[in-house]
Amino acid sequence: MLHKLLLFALAWLALPAAAQSVYSATDPLAHTFSIVARDAKTGEMAVAVQSHWFSVGTSVSWAEAGVGVVATQSFTNKSFGLRGLALLKSGKSAQQALDELLAADDARDVRQVAILDNQGRVATHTGKKCVDMAGHQQGPQFSVQANMMLNNTVWGAMARAYEAGAALPLAERVLGALDAAQAAGGDVRGRQSVALLVVRGTATEGPWADRLVDLRVDDAAQPLPELRRLLKLHRAYDHMNAGDLAVEKNDMPKAIQEYQAAEKMFPQNLEMKYWHAITLANKQQVPAALALLKPIFQQEPNWRVLTERLPKVGLLTVSDAELKQILALK
Repeated sequence: MLHKLLLFALAWLALPAAAQSVYSATDPLAHTFSIVARDAKTGEMAVAVQSHWFSVGTSVSWAEAGVGVVATQSFTNKSFGLRGLALLKSGKSAQQALDELLAADDARDVRQVAILDNQGRVATHTGKKCVDMAGHQQGPQFSVQANMMLNNTVWGAMARAYEAGAALPLAERVLGALDAAQAAGGDVRGRQSVALLVVRGTATEGPWADRLVDLRVDDAAQPLPELRRLLKLHRAYDHMNAGDLAVEKNDMPKAIQEYQAAEKMFPQNLEMKYWHAITLANKQQVPAALALLKPIFQQEPNWRVLTERLPKVGLLTVSDAELKQILALK
């Protein structure tokens, strides 16, 4: 990474003053491929990106529930993210927001930007000085864009994959587009990081509830497979949360169904099994809880230590005799 920055700095200093005003040494070199998209059925909006650059999601991906999403890449202007969302929030369309951003940017020729608003309108710009191969393609409520690609088939492959995945949830659908980009050649330099951000179509009580998926792989030899693993884990924990909600509503059949769905996805995850067991114990199903807890304690004794601490804070409400029975498991 250091040698890349040094080479860029030396090259930048060697440019004439006019060129230096276009290429800023502070702009991250997020040459990459990305997609912005809206699910017409749910209103959810997503931005996903992969690059041969460290932690690409911290530069390229921007989103706000009920407002829209922005992908800012090539010689990335990070301010386009927050400023673009603010323009959308003020009532501008995606195209109006993009036009306003570019009008004030002397480096527009090296930018690549895609904006999608909450109505599904898209606007995309690929500067004429973006590194080849560079281009973009729009479709109904989505845009795919790429620069510094191995070949010029990447963004077309992304569009076809996205359109073919109409039956999938939005997160899985946009990841399919990234997979297609990589399969078509991807970044000429290879791969390093990937990010996925999905927000609600309508804002609720706060941003903590409105980011439905927010996952990143900042540095990996195979970032896309790792992100898919994380998304699967995210889905499993969605089942865990749904199980907890069912417990609150005293719907134990539903709770057990959700917990089992989570455990089926990640059978080696002890935490999922553990809280399933604790829930059973709290609902007077101690024998079933014991059956789950025994192999957990055998594999990792610290779960027994945690169990001793739960009654004090009300997370385990069994009788003293039942607690002794649980802690005596061998």
